[in-house]
Amino acid sequence: MKNSKIIGIGHYVPEKVVTNHDLEKIMDTSDEWIVERTGINERRWFNPEKDTVSNMAKRATDMAVQRAGIEVSEIDFIVFATITPDYFFPGSGVLLQRELGLQGIGALDIRNACSGFIYGLSVADQFIKSGMYKTILVVGAEIQSSALDKSTEGRSSSVIFADGAGAAILRATDEQKGILSTHLHADGDFAEELYVKDPGSSRKVRLSKELLDGKSFNLTMNGNTVFKHAVVRFSEVIKEALEHNQMGVSDIDLLIPHQANLRISNFVQGQFKLPDDKVFNNIMYYGNTTAASIPIAMSEAYEKGLIKEDMVLCLAAFGSGFTWASALIKW
Repeated sequence: MKNSKIIGIGHYVPEKVVTNHDLEKIMDTSDEWIVERTGINERRWFNPEKDTVSNMAKRATDMAVQRAGIEVSEIDFIVFATITPDYFFPGSGVLLQRELGLQGIGALDIRNACSGFIYGLSVADQFIKSGMYKTILVVGAEIQSSALDKSTEGRSSSVIFADGAGAAILRATDEQKGILSTHLHADGDFAEELYVKDPGSSRKVRLSKELLDGKSFNLTMNGNTVFKHAVVRFSEVIKEALEHNQMGVSDIDLLIPHQANLRISNFVQGQFKLPDDKVFNNIMYYGNTTAASIPIAMSEAYEKGLIKEDMVLCLAAFGSGFTWASALIKW
């Protein structure tokens, strides 16, 4: 059976930098308040005249293709993870396919929020192991700033979420490396603890003046509940990956957690007693980009020379749904 090896990784973030001091001008907050609670100093918000979810994904893909040393035409299938598609439907997978000039190949959209990229890796891994496809593009991309309540009332979430895209190219290999295992979980009992309610198809009228005048189009998050569950699920799913592969914490060369909140990452790092050089965080500069956060972080870590041949990488995520997931990879 073939293994799935990541042969290229890339990312793109919008040019517009929004600092904590910029947010001080539009809501009652402060740089100190934001850094203390999230670890974030700045984030990127999209330019409506320039950026779309699909064209940001295309730019990330271009970097991944270049690093992989392949032609775009070699991609057999697309897995696109996003909760902020350009259209209500169709999904952004076919829009990216069009951007890449790959008409005819399959495109699958995944809506698993912060865990979406790992879910996407898992799907791609199974397709490659089954022999169905040889080269698969997995993307995580989000534009969240347009769904944020940027008033003081919405500051607890609007200071966190941001925009960006990351892409990975997986290829079948006979080498004993690549994706060692993936582990996926969900608990819908907590769906409304972190969600955007509207527009939803189960309303009598999908759009109405009452809905437009309300706040149901904005992101809603119960931060305390999310934090309490995240620190537990992160640890559980990392342990699950290690145990499945008969490895210990000392075998992890680099942990790349979903960039949800620096406090969560630091808590998990402390639980596993990992030194700073074995955990990669970049939430300080990009905020929480949901499905895009792990591939953006992987791409930056690769760019900085922190990911090397034969290293063992652990990816872990927790977010809306609730969903959580992990992947263990031998690079």
